[in-house]
Amino acid sequence: MPRSRKYPVELLDRATRLVFESGRPVSHVAADLGLPSETLRKYVRQVEANEGRRPDLPTSEEREEIRELRREVFELRRTNEILKAASLFFAGELDPHRPR
Repeated sequence: MPRSRKYPVELLDRATRLVFESGRPVSHVAADLGLPSETLRKYVRQVEANEGRRPDLPTSEEREEIRELRREVFELRRTNEILKAASLFFAGELDPHRPR
């Protein structure tokens, strides 16, 4: 479950527009609007990535896809371990003289 935002998206969008249009440093815009500069800096970087201005950073969609793929890999590995344990158990049941 995503955590709630401390600052409204509208305020962050407005601050981001000010950074892009005015050319002022992020820290100055953040101070004028009463935002922590690091919060605004992270938001500006994510907007730049989403708009294609920063190809070195993943977009929001890519981040979500990575999160889902990691979750799927975790589940598959867990299932694989369960299947390995079950196969060892049933192999022992079928051939009790087999060394373990």
